Amino acid sequence: MSALCSHASSAASQQQDRQTSPSDTHKLKVKSSRISAQSGPRKNEAKPVFGARGAAQASTETFIVTGTHAYNRTARTSSAPITVISSAALRRSGQINLADALTRVDPSITTQNLAGDAGALTSSIRMRGLNPNEVLVLVDGKRRHVTGNIYADGGPQQGSTPVDLNMIPASAIDHIEVLRDGAAALYGSDAIAGVINIITKRADHGLNVVAQTGANAYNGDGWQYLVGLDGGFKLGSDGFVHLSGQAYHTDFFVSKSRGTDDHRWTATSTWPADSNHSQMTPEETRGNLSIEWEKPITESVKTYGLITYAHRHAESYQNYRLPSTAPSYYPGGFSPREVIDEDDFQANIGVKGDNLFGFDWDLSTLYGQDGDVIRNKNSVNTGWLSAYGWSPTSFRAENYTMAQWTSNFDLRRNFNIAHLVPVTFAIGAEHRLETYQIKAGEPASYLYGGAAAYAGLTPQNAGNWQRNVWAGYIDGDFHPLKHWDLDFAGRFEHYTDFGNTETGKITTRYDITRRIAVRATISNGFRAPSLAEEHFSSLNVSPTGATGLLSTTSAAGRLIGANPLKPERSTNVEGGIVIEPLDGFHISADVYQINIRDRITGAQAVNGQIAYNAIALTGVQVPTGPGVDISDISANYFANVGSTRTQGVDIQADYRWRLHHYGTLDLSLAVNLNRTRIHHVNTNAFGQPMASAQTIGYLTSAAPRSKIILNAYWTVGRWDVNVRQTRYGQTTSMLSYDDLAPAAIRYSTTQFAQFVNTPVWLTDLEVGYRIDPHWHVALGANNIFNQRPRRLNPINNYLGPRMYDQSASGISIVGGYYYGRLNVGF
Repeated sequence: MSALCSHASSAASQQQDRQTSPSDTHKLKVKSSRISAQSGPRKNEAKPVFGARGAAQASTETFIVTGTHAYNRTARTSSAPITVISSAALRRSGQINLADALTRVDPSITTQNLAGDAGALTSSIRMRGLNPNEVLVLVDGKRRHVTGNIYADGGPQQGSTPVDLNMIPASAIDHIEVLRDGAAALYGSDAIAGVINIITKRADHGLNVVAQTGANAYNGDGWQYLVGLDGGFKLGSDGFVHLSGQAYHTDFFVSKSRGTDDHRWTATSTWPADSNHSQMTPEETRGNLSIEWEKPITESVKTYGLITYAHRHAESYQNYRLPSTAPSYYPGGFSPREVIDEDDFQANIGVKGDNLFGFDWDLSTLYGQDGDVIRNKNSVNTGWLSAYGWSPTSFRAENYTMAQWTSNFDLRRNFNIAHLVPVTFAIGAEHRLETYQIKAGEPASYLYGGAAAYAGLTPQNAGNWQRNVWAGYIDGDFHPLKHWDLDFAGRFEHYTDFGNTETGKITTRYDITRRIAVRATISNGFRAPSLAEEHFSSLNVSPTGATGLLSTTSAAGRLIGANPLKPERSTNVEGGIVIEPLDGFHISADVYQINIRDRITGAQAVNGQIAYNAIALTGVQVPTGPGVDISDISANYFANVGSTRTQGVDIQADYRWRLHHYGTLDLSLAVNLNRTRIHHVNTNAFGQPMASAQTIGYLTSAAPRSKIILNAYWTVGRWDVNVRQTRYGQTTSMLSYDDLAPAAIRYSTTQFAQFVNTPVWLTDLEVGYRIDPHWHVALGANNIFNQRPRRLNPINNYLGPRMYDQSASGISIVGGYYYGRLNVGF
C-alpha cells in the first residue's frame, strides 16, 4: 500500500509489522539525509518542530531523512512530495523482489517489460516516465553503486546501468522513502526524476523469517520461491548488530510454447515448430546478505557500518537455430542461452558525532562494486567449426566490472538569526572515484563470426576507464515565519572528464491553516554520461544478420556520425497543495515539469553497407553468405539525441476508517499522470537527425501515460485482507518491420508501425491469518484476471516468437501469479 505520507502508511504498516515482524516496530530516531540515515539529534538538545501541526504530529509519524537536512520533518510536513513505504506494504505486494514490489505500491515507478537478451538479466525501474539512469538510489542516505551490466539492445532503456535493487535483501529493509523531485543540488548526478532512499533495520533484538512460493497458474510455469530472515543483537551495552539474508529462485516463464517460427520451419523442415522461447522471463537464482552495526566509542562519537553482498546466476533464451545450422552438434536445432554470473557488494563505514564546534558531523567512506561474467551456453561458433572441424558449445563472452568509491564529510547544526529566524545549516564535501572495466571474451566467442546469438567482445572492445568527481554543497533551511519554510541549496561538482557543473534548488512551503498547506520547488540538475555509455560497444548476431552498438569514442562510431557525449542538464519546477479536509483524511496534489537537454540514449540506427563497414572496423567478422540480408545489419551508438519536456501531476490520498468491532479499514488512492514531448532533435557529425520516430517513441511514449493505484487494507481480529486495483495507462511503440514484412520496408530504420497498448486494470488480492503472536500466513493472487500486453502483428514479430510488445508495455508478460507466504517473528 502506497500512502501519501508517513502517518497513513506507518499506521497501517505498523499494525501489520506487529503481526508479522516484531523487530520492524522500532521507532526511527530523528535523522538527516546527508549526515547519515542513522544520525540523531545531539544529546539533551530539543530540536524544534516547525509547521502547523508541530510536535503532536511528529510524535505519531516517522521522521523522513530524504530531500531535507531538517531534523524533525515528516512526509506530511515536507516541502517536497515524499512517500514512505513500509516493509509490511512491500510484503503485501506479493512480489519476491524489491523492484517489482515497488511498482505495485508506487504509481510514479514502473518497470520496462523487456524479455530477451542480456538486458533482461538486470532489473531496473523508471520514475515519472524517465529512464533508469535518471533515478538516484540511496541506502541509509548513502549513494548506491550501479550495475556493470549495461542494457545494450535497442529500446527505452538502451544505455542504462541502473542500481539493481534486487541485490539488496528485502528482509533488511525497514521502509523506503520515495522523493519525487529533482535533487541534484543535494545528491549530485542522476537525481533528475527523483530519489529512492532505502532505510535499513536497526533493531538490536528479534528474529524474523519469511518464506514464499508461487507460480503463474495460467501457464503452469514461472515457479518462484523465497526464503529470508533477519535478526539483531546487542553489541555490548550500547551498540547493535543486525543481520539479514535472503535467497530466491524463479523458473523460466515463456510467453508462448507452440506455433512459433512457422515461416522458417515450413521452408526447411517438418520439425515441430515449438522451440523458440526467446520471449520469456529469465531463470534466476539470487542470494544476498547484509550486516549493519553501530557502536559508540565515546559519549559523543559513534562508529557505524553496513555491508551487503549478493550473488546472482541468471539465464535467458535466444532465438531458436534450425537443425541446418550445426547438424553435427544439434541435429534437432538448438536455443542458445545468455548467462550471467554476478557478484555485487558494497561496504559503508563511518564515524559520526554530535559536537564539532556545535555541529553534528559525519565522516564516511563506501566502496561498491558489481562484477559480471556474461557467457553463452548451448551454442556453437559455425565459423570456428568450419575452420577447425570442431567448436566449443559454451563460451565466456565478456566480463564487466563497475565500481564506485565515495567519501563524504558532512556538517549540520541549528541556530537562530537574531533570535527570530530558526535555521538548519548544512555543508559538506564529497569525492567519488568511478571505474569501469571491460574484459574481452575468449577467442572462440568472437572469431569467425562469433558464438551463435551473442558474439563475445573483442580485445578492441576491452579496456579500463576511470574518472574522479569532486563536490561540495551548502544548504540552509530557514523559517522566516512560524508556518513558512524556505530552503536554499547549492552544489558544485568537478568531473575530470566533463568539467564543472553547478546546481541549485529553492524549496518553500507555507501552512495556510492547520488543514491546508502549499509547497513549491524550482531546481536545476544534471546527469553525467556513465562510463559505460562513453566506452561500451558490442555485437549481437542473429540467424540472418547483426546489430552493432558502437562506442562514441571509436573509429567505428565516428564512421556513422558519433559525437562526443555531453552531460544531460535539467530544470525542474514543481508546485502542490496538501490538505486535510477531515481528521485522518489526507490529500496532496503536485504538478511538475521537467525539462531535460541533451538526453542520452541510442541514436537512430543505420543499416545496410555502412553498418556492415562500421561493424567490420571493430574487428568482428559479420555474417555473410546465403540467407543473410544486408538490410538486417544495423549499427548505432549512444548520443545526446535531443531535448524533452515532461509534465505531470501526482495525487495521493489516504483515510483510516475505524469500524470498531469490525476492525480497521485503510483506504488509499495514488495517481501519477505524465506526458513527455520532444522539442528539439540534435544532429550527428554529418548533420543528420540523431533521433528517428522510433527513438522519439522510446523517450516519449514507452512509459504509461498514467498509473492509478486504489488500495484497501482491512484488519479484523486475526484476519487481514488487502485488495489493490492498478490501472496502467496507454503506451505507444514505433515498431520495426521484421522478416515477414514486404522487402521495401523490412528492417527499415526510417519507417515504423505505430502500436498502441490500451489502458488495462490489474486486480490483486491477499488474505492473511494470524495463527498466534508469532505465526502469520497469507494466500494471494496478483493480476487475478491474467491481463497481458497486446499481441503484435506478425510483420512486427521478428522470427515469430515475440508475441507481445516488449518495448513499451507497462504490464508484465507473465499474467496472473498466485502465491502463499509464511511469516514468523520472535
